[in-house]
Amino acid sequence: MDEQDRLAERFEAHRSHLRAVAYRLLGSLSEADDAVQETWLRLSRSDADRIENLPAWLYTVVSRLCLDMLRSRSARREEPIERQPAHRVRDDGGAGGGSDPEGEAVLIDSVGRALLVVLDTLAPAERIAFVLHDAFAVPFDQIAPVVERSPATAKKLASRARHKVRGSPAVSADGLAAQRRVVDAFLAAARDGDLEALLAVLAPDVVRRADRAALPPGVPTTSRGARAVAEETTVLGRRARFAAPALVNGSVGVVVAPRGRLLLALTFTVEDGRIAAYEVIADPARLRGLELAVLDS
Repeated sequence: MDEQDRLAERFEAHRSHLRAVAYRLLGSLSEADDAVQETWLRLSRSDADRIENLPAWLYTVVSRLCLDMLRSRSARREEPIERQPAHRVRDDGGAGGGSDPEGEAVLIDSVGRALLVVLDTLAPAERIAFVLHDAFAVPFDQIAPVVERSPATAKKLASRARHKVRGSPAVSADGLAAQRRVVDAFLAAARDGDLEALLAVLAPDVVRRADRAALPPGVPTTSRGARAVAEETTVLGRRARFAAPALVNGSVGVVVAPRGRLLLALTFTVEDGRIAAYEVIADPARLRGLELAVLDS
């Protein structure tokens, strides 16, 4: 075995962890794999004998690459999944592309669909500092050179991100828990296509409103009455498998995020333990204007 083969073997021992780091930083499996591969290319072209701490070197390089990719993404303001009507999202959860949907599904479950959506709302340096410190316990003196800030500033970036991730509920803890029970019941019934369970959680005079982009042609933007709304939900409910509860504008809502990218958000009005109204938001400008945060489990 020559030196390059030994170096490749050492790198492979870290690949899976590097991939996990890059995925949380980027929220895209294909981009994470690109970042990991570029890390290997840089290592293979370097003088590896001069690297004193290979794991630290690798995680620094992959994190810097991810930061550059996040900055480029922010500059382009690309939201690929929003370019198609929301009702046309494919059953595999994507808008096209992606070579490992099963692997991505496992990663989404491990990170949390709602967290991936909220991480996308952070500034690039905030996301890097928060993920590296809170998810991987990287000390701030190691994060600082990645984000090109002092350790104290890196700590402030992570703190600011943590506040955004947690959000500010607009109701009491008891009120939030009551909303969560109703929304969880709605989601479970929608995923199962259970008409009776939906009727049980919807108020008799419930009103459903939706942006036109969220609906197939011919479906009205407003629907009224428990039976009509429940029947419609069972038909459109396949998207519920990409849904997760989240804090939306301070109350319990739902984000629908195939591949961890926000496609729809639902806001609810809960009265007397039932859903009196809900709205499906799909317009990209409206989605960007929402305050999204992660609910405590």
